[in-house]
Parts: sequence; C-alpha cells; structure tokens
Amino acid sequence: MTEEQINIQLNSDNDANQTNQPSIMVPMDDMDVVKSDSPHAVDELAQELATIRQSAKKIAIIGSRNLPITHQQMIETLSTALVMQGNTIITSGGSSGTNAAAIRGAMKANPEKLRVILPQTIGQQPSDVQDQLIGVPNIVEHSDRAMMTLADASRVCNREIIDECNQLICFLSHTSKTLHNAVQYAEEGHKVITVFYLD
Repeated sequence: MTEEQINIQLNSDNDANQTNQPSIMVPMDDMDVVKSDSPHAVDELAQELATIRQSAKKIAIIGSRNLPITHQQMIETLSTALVMQGNTIITSGGSSGTNAAAIRGAMKANPEKLRVILPQTIGQQPSDVQDQLIGVPNIVEHSDRAMMTLADASRVCNREIIDECNQLICFLSHTSKTLHNAVQYAEEGHKVITVFYLD
C-alpha cells in the first residue's frame, strides 16, 4: 500500500467506528445537584471562592520536620513570595523542616507579615529555635500549656493556627497522623487547603 492508500484506509476505519459507536444516555436524575438537606453548600463554595480571590490572605504553613534541604528551600521561597504578594504567614516554631523554612522565608520578605504561634513558651523551645525566633515581632506563647506534652500542645497549636488562617498549606507524609488531623480540622472549617505529600 502507498502512503495515500494507508491514509484513506485509516480515515474510512475512523468513519466506520464513529457511525457504529453506541450513544450513551445519562438520566437527568443522576446529575449532581445541591440537595435541599445541605442548604449551606452554595454559601460555603462562595466563601471559598471569595477567599481564593482575596489579594491579601492569612496563610498557614505547617508540616513535617523531616525534610530534605531541597524541600526546605522550596518552602522558604514560597513563603518569601507569598509575603511579597502582601499575605501574612502563620506558622509555629521549629528548629528544622517546614516551620523553620516558612519563618526564614517570611523574615526575608517582611518580618511584620509573620506570625509565629508556639505550642508552649519560648523558654520550652530548644535553643536553636529560640535563636531563630530572635527578631520575630509577632510571637504568641502559651504558658497555660507548659505542663502538657509537646505532642498534645502541638495538636492544640495546629488548631489555633488553622482557626486564624484563610488558607492552609501543609507538607506531610501519608503516615503523619497529627498533620492529617490538622488537615481534616481545616476541611471542617471550610478553609482553602493545599497539601503536598512528601512520600
């Protein structure tokens, strides 16, 4: 067969397939509709769209402490860029990983646009975290959680951070139970959520 004959054969096969393909009927009853028993669904969607369109938002960045340096650099760059666009970054203390990178990035752009909420007090943080927090103007401490375990205080802290934000950006692995709980809490609060899985 010549190239022209092959093209004619292919075109005629396509025409035959199109005419022999059955059509699919979709009943209107199966279409997605807003149920009358969920009256707030439209309002919640409108609220989320309005949040996305805001020019300046409060964006929470939380996540794993165990990050390779390349991921930390990416988070630092993201944090810097978000602050330069006029957003406020809300995070917690951390000697390494997500929170530390978010703090470094925001401090480069504008320290006034950074809010650090600690699970307990500055004095209970490791010395390298205390050093990193030098010069951060907006730090929230919780002496009332001084007797809690760090894990319990961190869970409460994540919820406080999420309550204050419009949008959550979370870096986690599939096994990070505390961070998964934080994401679920943000979903229940109808926050705009971006999740990056590291595994």
